[in-house]
Amino acid sequence: MGGSIDRALVAHPLSAPSLRLSELLARLNDRLDKNAVVVGLDVGDAYCADATDERGVRPSILFRPRDTASVSAILSACDALHQPIVVQGGRTGLAGAARPMAGEVALSLERMSAIEPVNEDAGTVIAHAGATLQAVQETAASHGFMFGVDIGARGTSTIGGNIATNAGGIRVLRYGMYRAQVLGLEAVMADGSVLTSLKGLSKDNSGFDLNQIFIGSEGTLGVVTRACLRLHPKPQSLANAFCALPSLSAAIALLRRLRQRLGPSLSAFEVIFPAVYAGVLNRTGAPPPVPAGAGMYALIEMQGQDEAGDEDRFAAVLMECYEEGIVSDVAVSRSPRDYHAIWALREAASEFIFSMDHVAGFDVSLPISAMQRFLDKATAEIANVDPTASIYVFGHLGDGNLHFLVRTHHYDRVADATYSCVASEGGSISAEHGVGLEKKRWLPLVRSPAEMAAMRRLKSAFDPNNILNPGRVFDMEPTAPVGSA
Repeated sequence: MGGSIDRALVAHPLSAPSLRLSELLARLNDRLDKNAVVVGLDVGDAYCADATDERGVRPSILFRPRDTASVSAILSACDALHQPIVVQGGRTGLAGAARPMAGEVALSLERMSAIEPVNEDAGTVIAHAGATLQAVQETAASHGFMFGVDIGARGTSTIGGNIATNAGGIRVLRYGMYRAQVLGLEAVMADGSVLTSLKGLSKDNSGFDLNQIFIGSEGTLGVVTRACLRLHPKPQSLANAFCALPSLSAAIALLRRLRQRLGPSLSAFEVIFPAVYAGVLNRTGAPPPVPAGAGMYALIEMQGQDEAGDEDRFAAVLMECYEEGIVSDVAVSRSPRDYHAIWALREAASEFIFSMDHVAGFDVSLPISAMQRFLDKATAEIANVDPTASIYVFGHLGDGNLHFLVRTHHYDRVADATYSCVASEGGSISAEHGVGLEKKRWLPLVRSPAEMAAMRRLKSAFDPNNILNPGRVFDMEPTAPVGSA
């Protein structure tokens, strides 16, 4: 494998490895290159946490494999010794799935960052797990394509982590979640066996689709090492607009009208509630595209292949909605500078939220028809448990995903209230960030006992020794749902 584990690492004076960890390193000696293993205090602080404020423990060993064969060797050795392992990508997650716990070693896929040549005939590309989302986007663009997923952490988040959490982002309305972008995977099972299905076939009904099992599994069933990703034709027309509206119901009416009139050309529909809009303008000092003071704001985007015709239709339907009073004010981009300035306001929403302390973030999805009821219920319930709490909301209205954020010192009580309201309206406690460690307590609110039991059976079949991200998403022993007697 091009080298061996440095003997000095095995005897690192600060690491005090247990007998099991010493045996693990001994089994992997001569199977990994010298840069693939970091031990003890040499493991940097960055590997102790994800993007949340919570810090995990420092892993005694950090593995940084350079290829699938190395991942296979590491997992095989860990499985034989029943050694728990936390899997890490870009560590941009917000649910704690990549945060190390006591007794775990860490597996980072950051060195596996290659992107293979684009298949222009098929419109696909094979990316290795450690490649960043931005690198895939740029590779696609250089060949006249685009990749259908975009998120704020594009420069740091990795393909493996995106797949593990079934990432969504701003264009799910048109292109779907990450699941819709994956045509094939290579994944390593807990025992080190490798499953490879990178043919890139749009149609393949030859038995179970094992690829889909790993997407959204948060590293609990296997480790994705490569993925065949679907690319899309690069849009020839591109425009966006920022709208002021009287209410959420008006925003929903605008969404309905745009879907009817633009069809698949409607690529994004984001909402920003007034408190967030005011905070963004105050923090950035950017000139407002529309004045503050409205009941709701929406950022909409159109992509198509008919440059003149698409933009005319886009402008016409917005004017129609303005004349009917659905929209009270609107600013349409007229240049690339306008286009990027409008999107900058949306991305600044996250920066504004992260600038405050004691903010609890709830990444929830709901039927669009139930959103106002949820907001009314949750606002009332949160006021009961914490009258001093402040609520901030923005998100992806087009696919039913709200980022519901509460500034509070009473996280558990606010979380109980919020997730109970989500469940009562037929929603999900995690739209796109996963469950990880942070949300598993509330998972039984939205998943039935039969579903929880099925997930545990699947985990037992794929990872019988429970070494892969143990304790993430759910514990193997059932616990009582929140709020049960």
